[in-house]
Amino acid sequence: MNLSPEDGQLAYELDRAHVFHSWSAQAALKPMVIAGGLGSTVWDFDGNELLDFSSQLVNVNIGHQHPAVVAAIQAQADILATVAPAHANLARGQAAQRILERAGSEFSKVFFTNGGADANENAMRMARLYTGRDKVLSTYRSYHGNTGSAVVATGDWRRVPNEYARAHVHFFGPFSYRSEFWSMTPEEESARALHHLERVIQAEGPSSIAAILIETIPGTAGVLVPPPGYLAGVRALATKYGIVLIFDEVMCGFGRTGGWFAFQSLSEGGETVIPDLITFAKGVNSGYVPVGGVIIPPFIADVFDEQVFPGGLTYSGHPLAMASIVGALDAMQNEGIVDNAARVGADVIGPGLRALAEKHDAIGEVRGLGVFWALDLVADPVTREPLSLATIGVLKAKLLSLGLLPFFADNRLHVVPPCVVTDAEVARALAIYDEAFTAVFA
Repeated sequence: MNLSPEDGQLAYELDRAHVFHSWSAQAALKPMVIAGGLGSTVWDFDGNELLDFSSQLVNVNIGHQHPAVVAAIQAQADILATVAPAHANLARGQAAQRILERAGSEFSKVFFTNGGADANENAMRMARLYTGRDKVLSTYRSYHGNTGSAVVATGDWRRVPNEYARAHVHFFGPFSYRSEFWSMTPEEESARALHHLERVIQAEGPSSIAAILIETIPGTAGVLVPPPGYLAGVRALATKYGIVLIFDEVMCGFGRTGGWFAFQSLSEGGETVIPDLITFAKGVNSGYVPVGGVIIPPFIADVFDEQVFPGGLTYSGHPLAMASIVGALDAMQNEGIVDNAARVGADVIGPGLRALAEKHDAIGEVRGLGVFWALDLVADPVTREPLSLATIGVLKAKLLSLGLLPFFADNRLHVVPPCVVTDAEVARALAIYDEAFTAVFA
């Protein structure tokens, strides 16, 4: 495309005049104007390129402007641009089929939504209708979306001014680096976190609890890879008390962890922990068209053979979104993109980040797998006091000036490039991180 600085200025002025931004005090905003992107790179209207190690909102798994996904959307637009969800549509059936092939034989149906938040809304609704119970348990370190129940299921600060939905209870999940349980090992953290969860279940009354909703790997909260045995322990508790177990894979699914789903990446000793419901969005089509959904097993889907499911969306299974899923998942399969995420994480990103942590005291811990990593940034490596937001702001500005678009959440720098990232791009990013940390903490 022809880049014009004037167009960039116009885009900025129109945004500031007319666009109301999420999670923001509007007057202080100065948004970056993105003109285009390709693969792991984006650029502005002045032609300045940035490595996109944010994947925007950790969703552009297949990279920017992948030709197979763009072509699939264009082809569907030529055939049928929209259709009501009550009708059958070939693209919708194909999208569901491809998702189920990757989720496993335990699942039989997909309910499509417009994104991850309403996927979680509808998964909680299904669990409540299936069990006849009300309460939903979720962790304090979590993010499940910004709709009515999803934001109340969320554990971070965004829940507090939005607590209008009923019957939500929170508990602490495992986090060895900042343990709530005085644990000294990951195994101890897992055992104590599971004991805590069971006591919450017992105290709340098992017969009142419809679902346990957890991110398989909490993302925005800091890429908190669960310690050994934790997911299996939660599965056992859900089964013991007749509670529906929902894995939120909105951020961690579809290649992000080096597997099609994070719960598959976290198999231990050949055993995979299978949830009752899976929610997804983001990576299923890399956000090219808004979409999400719930993956449902037969024992829940069959309940609604005769009983009406009281939920729906005008754009459920929108054909352009469905085509983008088919295009994305086929391309990821054919081009080995998920395998690339696993390899580059294990061989390049992980070792590179751990080497940075050895060099820079501000990096308290490195966590992650695949192309899903976080650096826990600290002011003091002994006390683990989180790095101040003011210093985070300086670090972010330095990274941008060096040509890297970062993703920060609180005191954490998330290293989350697209699954198509190359070894050379990772090496360049690691050099930028190193230079930025050296400059800021000299």
